[in-house]
Amino acid sequence: MLVADDEPHIGRIIKMKLEQGPFRVTLAYDGQEAIDVLESQSDIDLVLLDLMMPNLSGLDVLARIRSNERLKHLPCIILTAAGQEAQHQKAMELGATEFLTKPFSPKKLYARTAELAGLTHDDNAESA
Repeated sequence: MLVADDEPHIGRIIKMKLEQGPFRVTLAYDGQEAIDVLESQSDIDLVLLDLMMPNLSGLDVLARIRSNERLKHLPCIILTAAGQEAQHQKAMELGATEFLTKPFSPKKLYARTAELAGLTHDDNAESA
């Protein structure tokens, strides 16, 4: 799984929560780094993208994912600050799988990530 967020403390919180379960998390701190990880690691099965990042925005990364034959079906959860309705609409048009507004509940994020990864509630009930 790839978590792309330019705020290191948010990336670490997400990584720590998800790695309580069966997930292995790679962190990227800008959009270009996220693309580099996706191109170099073939085992990424889900992406969490912050919208506001340097170099390439989360929308730019999402557009690149959806135009790539190998990656176009990859589940993508968009993370963004409240009050960005236009970006929400654009993310949905580009094919975002899910949209979460910061601040978000790490427990809800874990539950939705587990669901998208095909885990049942029984698999993650203890760690969620």
